[in-house]
Amino acid sequence: MIDEITYIAKIAGNIIREGFGKTLQIEYKTNESNLVTQIDKNSEKAIIEFIQKKYPGHSILAEENGEILSDGEYTWVIDPLDGTTNFAHKLPIFAVSIGLQKKGVTVAGVIYDVMQDVVYAAEKGAGAFCNGQKISVNSNANLQHSLLVTGFPYDIADNPHDALGIFVDLVKASRGMRRLGSAALDLCYVAKGVFDGFWEVHLHPWDICAGMLIVDEAGGKTTDFNGKEMDIFNPAILSSNGLIHNSMLEIIKKKYTD
Repeated sequence: MIDEITYIAKIAGNIIREGFGKTLQIEYKTNESNLVTQIDKNSEKAIIEFIQKKYPGHSILAEENGEILSDGEYTWVIDPLDGTTNFAHKLPIFAVSIGLQKKGVTVAGVIYDVMQDVVYAAEKGAGAFCNGQKISVNSNANLQHSLLVTGFPYDIADNPHDALGIFVDLVKASRGMRRLGSAALDLCYVAKGVFDGFWEVHLHPWDICAGMLIVDEAGGKTTDFNGKEMDIFNPAILSSNGLIHNSMLEIIKKKYTD
């Protein structure tokens, strides 16, 4: 199944790559920070057509098309272009993210870093891989020595859940902070041991479905902001190497309001 998910992720990636840097038709969703382009739509169309042809009994949850329901036990969770703002501004940091769930449990996931031509993949119980090489989270247990990564929601001006307060406190407590603009790639870099931890609020299932599995299979830990088991419909996520998880949670809990 991973080979098939990778195949269609790369087809979608080719669509995105061909559109990169060109004049785009940009539309706005909830506000002027939340963009969608015709490339997002074309990428998603290709993925959905592949699934419906190959697996007509499977359901689909996709960013642009919403839910396409069937009676089957499998659901594909699709972000056709994670990092649309980067893409629209010609910043080459974005990905295709495809997760596959069976009865509500993520069993496979692929994230394709389009411009670097790098595939992150995992199947439940089988480990996590980057271009076929096994990856794992790092072994740093000191938050002060940690390099963290985060993202801001489109409604950051409203400061939901005191996201800015949490950001400031974690900046002060860590070695450094990065903000890449793609939650899918943030999670991959945690899985690969580049970043020690990632957190964000107001995410969607398609942002995190594949990435959560990749982190877990790389030996990391993912919870909500209360330290409870995470599911893809929870909008607040904390993902780490596991060793600094509680230290990050302590800081988040001081400011977070659900």
